[in-house]
Amino acid sequence: METFDENDIQYQKAKRYVEKLRGFYAHLFVYIAVNAMIVFYNYNQLKPGESYFQFKNFFTFTFWGIGLVTHAAVVFLSKNSYLHTWEEKKIRQLMKKEKRDL
Repeated sequence: METFDENDIQYQKAKRYVEKLRGFYAHLFVYIAVNAMIVFYNYNQLKPGESYFQFKNFFTFTFWGIGLVTHAAVVFLSKNSYLHTWEEKKIRQLMKKEKRDL
């Protein structure tokens, strides 16, 4: 098994990204589980002849879904070049400051 230096910047970035991915997948799992329970509950509460397709039955699904899509965008689109460049620049600035302070 290959070992990595935990002080390596590339390692730290990869580790941070994996943590973001894990957080997103946990969010997705909870979203699916909770919405499945809500659908089951709402379906069982329908009166005879009543349609399931009402706004109240999709409220949580819709607005929490917007939050989930935003979370996905932050995780998967954060690898764009502008943010990457900014992170690298900020890391270099902080490292230079630490060297000066020593």
